[in-house]
Amino acid sequence: MTEVSPSSSNPGNAFDSWQSLLISLYMTLVGYGVLVGIPVISTAWVTLLGFSEVEVGRVAGADLGGLSAGAIFTALIIAKTNRRILVLVGIAIAVIANGLCTYYVDYNSVVWLRLAAGFGSGIYTATAVASLGARTNPAYAYNMMLFAFAFSQALELQVLPKLSMNGIYFTFIGCFLLTILFMKWIPKGAATQDKPINTGSSINLEIESDAVATDIPTYLPWLCLTAIFVTYINIGAYWTYIELAALAGNATPSWISQVLVWASFCSIIGCAFATVLSNRYGLARPLLVTLVMMSIIVGMLANGITDHKLLFSVFCFNFLWIFIDVYQMSTVANIDRTGKFAALMPGAQGLGQIVGPNIAASLLAMNLGYRAVFIMCACAAIAAMVLYAGMYFKLRKTQPELANAS
Repeated sequence: MTEVSPSSSNPGNAFDSWQSLLISLYMTLVGYGVLVGIPVISTAWVTLLGFSEVEVGRVAGADLGGLSAGAIFTALIIAKTNRRILVLVGIAIAVIANGLCTYYVDYNSVVWLRLAAGFGSGIYTATAVASLGARTNPAYAYNMMLFAFAFSQALELQVLPKLSMNGIYFTFIGCFLLTILFMKWIPKGAATQDKPINTGSSINLEIESDAVATDIPTYLPWLCLTAIFVTYINIGAYWTYIELAALAGNATPSWISQVLVWASFCSIIGCAFATVLSNRYGLARPLLVTLVMMSIIVGMLANGITDHKLLFSVFCFNFLWIFIDVYQMSTVANIDRTGKFAALMPGAQGLGQIVGPNIAASLLAMNLGYRAVFIMCACAAIAAMVLYAGMYFKLRKTQPELANAS
């Protein structure tokens, strides 16, 4: 296997510096803060602001939908725009919107303010993700990012429930503003060096300036982004409503909070296993199996939630969530060049996060209950698996080196 080691850097690539890696990792953790903390944030909107379960789905969808819109906007201009300016614009929008949320607490105002906050966060996050993708070895950087998520998620789920609603907003504001102190660590422009693709063999595909390799079908990165979108319909709905569903079921309230915190550390194990399996079996085959397993563990809650079922489902969900993201991000990184598609990944994730919670909210509004929500989640995971399976079997015939890339 030919593999680029973490220390193998291109001396002409500013994104390979440790400063760029650290600030990009920090920014992804802050930018995805609402996404990973949404279970407790959703509960706070209900208990502290009095929103209904349906309204929570709409607000969460607006916040994470704004993330998608901001990421798509960034992908369109990032190749020709100073990335430091993009980050400052994203920070300004997110800080102002979060600040206004401390004054306007009615549902109609909060929906629009969370959309704006998400948009700013999307600009900020997409720039960071694209910077990780511009490294000589992007798969390693994404693994580092997902490994760090395990700790940030555990910290959020432990700390945020102890804060007031304004305290949560001010925490996000402070984290965004801290970035300004390290602005010089962010490279201004896109990488111009070619990146090797880790195919598990001695074959390296050259990358063109249009962001994809010469012999990679143009539909491939878009299909990957579509599958990420479908995957996050499941993730968005499940993660938004899991705490509220457990509270409405037979699970013990004190048990729920502890399960959410400790389950986040399954992400660490997930990162390690994902790396080991991909080195041996490539990215595609483990991803297909993982999505089937994800469908099973979210669907099992359709028949009710007990303490033991909650423990098993949430622990497995966090474990498999990281599996899926490692494989999806690494697949896009293998074919990305300028950061265009890497910057679109938060957009695809955010779009799924709009659709998932809103579908769940609509199901609840129709009085179908959480049973219907978890069945929908399971169906979304299977749909993503079908998309990846089609891509995998097509590539096995046309480009087996890419189909088995690790």
